[in-house]
Amino acid sequence: MSVRESLVDRWSEAVWWDYAIALLLVSGHVVAVRASGRGDWLSWIDSEQRVSLYGTAAGVVSAIGGLSSIAISIYLSSNGERIRAVRRHYQDELRRNWKALLVATALVCMGCLVAQGLDDKADSHSARFLFEASMSLAFIRFLRMLWLLDRMMAINDRDQSDPPARPAPRFDPDWRQRRRNRTA
Repeated sequence: MSVRESLVDRWSEAVWWDYAIALLLVSGHVVAVRASGRGDWLSWIDSEQRVSLYGTAAGVVSAIGGLSSIAISIYLSSNGERIRAVRRHYQDELRRNWKALLVATALVCMGCLVAQGLDDKADSHSARFLFEASMSLAFIRFLRMLWLLDRMMAINDRDQSDPPARPAPRFDPDWRQRRRNRTA
């Protein structure tokens, strides 16, 4: 197993990594902004524009979150041999990943709405960083959704494109006798 496959396996098994990665991204940005005094792109725009951005982002994230419902529908409606094996052997991991996608949609929308409510002219509550954290989580979970959807569609495609198994030949009790007659 390659290092890449090992990392992907670990990432797919532990959905909490998404929170850690998002927190690390935003923490790094906050430290860089506080240390250098630059790079705080959301402070460059007016409060009204930021509030509008927060609301728009919540709507977009909700729409993208709806895509995970489509992915779940594809998974549930697929009925090939391979997809059934995946369901049988990885049902807990799949359920955890699907649930994490839906929960993240709600958390990100809530984060955007809280940032919208807390933002003021001076942004005294640093609502913009809450928004950045929400967007970081949304981006990471979007990557998870794309990865999961791609994997499930690839398995489903293989199930659908392989030729169907041929039925077993009819049982013929006299086959041994005919075979002996041919070789004799």
